[in-house]
Amino acid sequence: MSVEVLDGNTIVKFVGDEEAFTVSVHELFVNLDSDHDGQLSYSEMLKELQSLRVFETHFGIDESMSPSELASEYESLFTKFDHDSNGKVDLEEFKAETRQMMLAMASGMGFLPVQMVLEEDSLLKKAVEWETAMLAA
Repeated sequence: MSVEVLDGNTIVKFVGDEEAFTVSVHELFVNLDSDHDGQLSYSEMLKELQSLRVFETHFGIDESMSPSELASEYESLFTKFDHDSNGKVDLEEFKAETRQMMLAMASGMGFLPVQMVLEEDSLLKKAVEWETAMLAA
C-alpha cells in the first residue's frame, strides 16, 4: 500500500487513455480469472468485491450487515457486470462496467486533490502511476 494524491481528473484522463486503461483492466481480469477460462464467475469476482469492503464500512467505520444482506449486495454488483446475464463476466463486460465505476468515482471525487491509501495493484494506483509518467514525459 502507498499514500497517493489524486483527483477526479486523474481517473478521467487514465480511463480516457484507451491503451493504458485496457492493459490495466486486462491485467486485473487475468489475475481474477483463477481457472483461466477467459470469464469471471461469481466466486472469482466475489473475492475482489469483498476486498473493496464497500458495504462493510461507512467512512472507515465498520457497519454490521447480515451475511444475507451482504450476499444480496454482492450478487447485485455481479449482475451489473454480467450484461448478457449468462452467469459469467467476459473481458468486455468487465472493462465496460469497470470504466463506468471508475468514472463514477471520479465524478464523486471531484477535482480537488484527495490523499488516499491505495493498494499497489489497484486501478486507482495505476491511474496515479499513469499520470506521473505523463507528467514526466
